[in-house]
Amino acid sequence: MAENATDQFFKDKVLGHPAGLFVLFFTEMWERFSYYGMRAILVIFLTGSLLGENPGWEWSSSAALSLLGTYAMLVYLTPLLGGWLADNKIGYRMAVVIGALLMTIGHASMAIETPTFLYIGIAFLIIGNGFFKPNMTSIISKMYEGHDDKKDGAYNIFYMGVNAGAFIGIMLCGWVGEKIGWSFGFGLAGIFMLLGMLQFYFAQPLFGNLGDKPVKATVEEKTTTNDALNSEIKLNHFSILDYLLIGVFIVSAIIFIINDPLSKIGDIQTFNFTIAGLSDSLFFALLAAISFILLLLIRIPRYQPIERDRMIAFSIFCIFTIFFWAAFEQAAGSLPIYTRDFTNRILEGNAATTFKIVDLIVTIVPLGVITYVLLSLFRKTFNKIGLSNIILGCSFIIVWVIVIYKVYIEFQSTETEVPITWFAILNSLFIIMFAPLFTKWWDSKYNPPASVKYFLGLFLLGLGFGFLAFGAKDVALGAQTASLSMAWLVFAYLFHTLGEMCLSPMGLSYLSKLIPARMIAFMFGVYYLAIAIGNKLAHYVGGDIEKITSEHGLSFFFLIFTLIPIGLGLVSLLLHPLLKKLMHGVR
Repeated sequence: MAENATDQFFKDKVLGHPAGLFVLFFTEMWERFSYYGMRAILVIFLTGSLLGENPGWEWSSSAALSLLGTYAMLVYLTPLLGGWLADNKIGYRMAVVIGALLMTIGHASMAIETPTFLYIGIAFLIIGNGFFKPNMTSIISKMYEGHDDKKDGAYNIFYMGVNAGAFIGIMLCGWVGEKIGWSFGFGLAGIFMLLGMLQFYFAQPLFGNLGDKPVKATVEEKTTTNDALNSEIKLNHFSILDYLLIGVFIVSAIIFIINDPLSKIGDIQTFNFTIAGLSDSLFFALLAAISFILLLLIRIPRYQPIERDRMIAFSIFCIFTIFFWAAFEQAAGSLPIYTRDFTNRILEGNAATTFKIVDLIVTIVPLGVITYVLLSLFRKTFNKIGLSNIILGCSFIIVWVIVIYKVYIEFQSTETEVPITWFAILNSLFIIMFAPLFTKWWDSKYNPPASVKYFLGLFLLGLGFGFLAFGAKDVALGAQTASLSMAWLVFAYLFHTLGEMCLSPMGLSYLSKLIPARMIAFMFGVYYLAIAIGNKLAHYVGGDIEKITSEHGLSFFFLIFTLIPIGLGLVSLLLHPLLKKLMHGVR
């Protein structure tokens, strides 16, 4: 039997998969550590009081969340450019190294704690993420060519690395930032991003030519490819009107993305006009939305009926995706503010002891499992990539030292204050707990259709906010603080996570099933744009938590995020017959 070009990667196995997969696992884990660790403390640092032992900058919530929203939006758009550069110019591995280095510089800049270095740091993080994010999965895809039966398992392992990184990053950067100092929290994120980059860089021998700089195609190959594409897309070429709409969309979107934080942080109005009651920022946001919708309405009807219908179905799913993330991403913006200002996090006596034990278990057990995977990688690859393994080992020694110190400090204290950031680890913890159950459900004969999955995702998300709305019903109008039970937050994160597992994996899955190969890149951009818009919308609305709370009450604020997702979930359910028809047999 002829050996596949990628069979060499399967000679050194760890847990039944190529050792190279676990190099990617740990590299992605450290990147997610830094991303979620920084994100966990950013808003509470920016909005924290100027006074006290660990002062913040006392920004308004609208200013802080405007910056976060622009950052989160661009984080989902720059990978489109980074993926293209890796595919055509620099190769996947070099893109990952460049991205990790830029993000390391970004985190280091944020640790300096001045406005100028904060903005420089965020800019480096956005650009670095564009190089890094799309190319890790591209390497996995290339590594498993000819081994499709193992690809699903590989991606499951890889995404466990994502959740492990988020879990450890939020736990450690959050605790260090809150208890020791914000600059130490930001700096810790940068240290592990640097270690992750070095670990990946010195593991290059394990990958051979995989992910190298692409070889230029010959004239004959280019001609053949172009002829094939032209024969397929002769009805779908971009017209002058298409390019005009794309131009209007890009210019309007850039103006909105830049002007929104400028107006809220520095009170700088780029254009300073109002049309029909809309400020300049909202006007350009609306113009961008209209131009993009028109582009879709013009382009989609040009395709063959089945392709057209499936693209319409996917576009509908993208609309649901926008509103899902607009509500879900409150976890990074308004929920930390709610946790700090409206939740009673002080525990005493038996309650404090119980929390310490629970925190110890949820910290030590996942970290112990990941350490076992690390040791398995050592045994298989130390002779080939010894320096990479040493760097990885040092990373884990640092993690264990911080964890042991954290546990020691907590068990020494008689009174326990649960960190604001602690609740954010529940998302990763619940994913690790429930993901196997959802995988079995989707693989069974009871696997629901797309419209039902979107309904479940939106309904469960809304239900989570319903707990918060109910818990806050007695908070006085305009109150700036309260002492609500932490249980409401736990229920909210539980149902938000269950909703995420119903809906989040569906986007890319249906992209591959519904969209013809020649249109994957364009619709992939549409899907990532939907997530980007959802992230910006999340923090645009969430930034008004102070205004809405003072005028209508805290419960009303969460009721917005209860009713809209549940309402859209019901719309998804009602659209089931139409979506089934449009999908032409795709489940």
